[in-house]
Amino acid sequence: MPATEPKPAMSQSALALQHFADLDDADCEARIRTAREALGDRVVILGHHYQREEVFRHADHAGDSLKLSRMAAESNAEFIVFCGVHFMAEVADILSRPEQTAILPDMAAGCSMADMANLAKVERAWRELGRVLDVEQSVTPVTYINSAADLKAFCGRHGGSVCTSSNARQILDWSFARRDKILFFPDQHLGRNTGHAMGIPLEQMVTWDFDKPLGGLTEQQIRDARMILWKGFCSVHQMFLPEHVDRFRAEHPDGKVISHPECSFEVCQKSDVVGSTETIIRTVKASPSGSRWLVGTELNLVNRLHREVQAEGKVAEFMSPTVCMCSTMFRIDPQHLAWVLESLVAGDAVNRVQVPVEEAAQARTALERMLAASP
Repeated sequence: MPATEPKPAMSQSALALQHFADLDDADCEARIRTAREALGDRVVILGHHYQREEVFRHADHAGDSLKLSRMAAESNAEFIVFCGVHFMAEVADILSRPEQTAILPDMAAGCSMADMANLAKVERAWRELGRVLDVEQSVTPVTYINSAADLKAFCGRHGGSVCTSSNARQILDWSFARRDKILFFPDQHLGRNTGHAMGIPLEQMVTWDFDKPLGGLTEQQIRDARMILWKGFCSVHQMFLPEHVDRFRAEHPDGKVISHPECSFEVCQKSDVVGSTETIIRTVKASPSGSRWLVGTELNLVNRLHREVQAEGKVAEFMSPTVCMCSTMFRIDPQHLAWVLESLVAGDAVNRVQVPVEEAAQARTALERMLAASP
């Protein structure tokens, strides 16, 4: 019989992670606190609003993508541990100083929306648009921050910018002041909802299907368009439907509806307020006692918001009857957080996120344009 192939040896860090996977949350809680105390000011933990509660409670700073981008740029910590998804840790690496280290507790924490636009597809779209338009003179590329670093670098090279759900309107204003058209990716809904709020007719916002030649559009449609929207979306926010809003209004005529702009156009049109996660939190907290809100965004944020306002008699209700959270964000768990922190105490920076130098410089250009245009 042939000899059995020897199994490759596991690295020390992999062995350690395997050990942490068997710990319960209570043990992790204690070990996280001990490791943080040992690290002191050398580490800062950033937590996105969609993060699960048992991890979110350890964040030094919490917020949406814009707020956390600023926190990453302003941090003095040696290590930036980002409890979010991969593109967020990339932003932290791009905006931080060379001597700082960005860490993502679980490298498998990605973003399905970000995966819908990759550099090869965007460059192909740019070339195809170039057969119809003088793209460098007439089109500004704008990428939602929910995208890979190489797409931010693409925007940096071509005079474009990054945007978040908080500052999308400001960035679109900035873009239109420079060129007539915008190529917006990867989320079509944020682009459409923001453009419509600015008074752009729906027929002047066309959808680019990246699986079809010329995006499935005619040359005339491209010439007539002001915004060319990538056919991407957030799977969580697509769970929310107009009938969910209709049912809520029938049951609670005095209730209010607030939705994230990643929701469909139809849901946003039926909402009383449309805004970023920070806008959602601020609006519900500032509402009168006894208010009831139907909230169209990620489940962890809605549940946390409800707990924070229920003492005032307020209700924050998740829009969909189907439980749906950001499954990739959910990969960041207490076990991974404890592992990366204890590894830092031991002098081992595991799961470091590093963007190549040239790519980081071009992406930083796009990010700095965004930060400058959204004071």
